[in-house]
Amino acid sequence: MRFDLRWLRLRAVWILVIPFLVLARPTPSLLAVGALLASMGLALRSWAAGHIRKERELAVGGPYAHTRNPLYVGSFLIGLGVVTAGGLRWFVVLFALFFTLVYGWTIRGEASLLEERFGDQYRRYARNVRLVVPRLRAWRPDGALRSGFEPGRWLSNREYEALAGTLAGFAILAAKMLWM
Repeated sequence: MRFDLRWLRLRAVWILVIPFLVLARPTPSLLAVGALLASMGLALRSWAAGHIRKERELAVGGPYAHTRNPLYVGSFLIGLGVVTAGGLRWFVVLFALFFTLVYGWTIRGEASLLEERFGDQYRRYARNVRLVVPRLRAWRPDGALRSGFEPGRWLSNREYEALAGTLAGFAILAAKMLWM
C-alpha cells in the first residue's frame, strides 16, 4: 500500500496558512515581486493543465517536454510568490521545507505509478526529461504525437481553482497591507 500525500498537500497546508496570514507584513513592493512569481507559476500550471490527460496518457508535450512535473514547479512558484508577498523571510524557508518534503515524496510516488502504468515509455521519458529542473530545449520522442494546449483540458483539470486561490491570497494580503 502506498501512502497518498494528496490529503496532506491539499489540506494540511492550511495549518500554515492561518499563522502566515496573521503574521504577514506585506508592502507594495513585496506584493509586486510576489505577484510576478505567482503569475509565472499560474502560467506554467495553466500551460501544463491544458496538455495533461490525467491517468489516460503519458504527457510528454508542452511543458512536459521540459520537466516531468510542471504542475508542481508552478505550484512552488505560486507558493513562493505568496509567501514572498507576506514579507516573512523565515516563512519562505518554512514553505520551501514543507514543499520539498511533501512534494518530494509525492513526486517519487507518482513516478513509481507512472512507471507501472506506462512501462518502457515512461522509463525512456524519465531518462530524457528531468524530474523538476526544466530542460532548455524540449525533448521530442520519435514518433510522438505533438499535442497542443486545449482549453477544455484546462477546465476539466479544474485549473481555475489555482487561479481563484492565488487571487484570494493576494486580495487578503493587499487588504491587510491597507489596514496595517
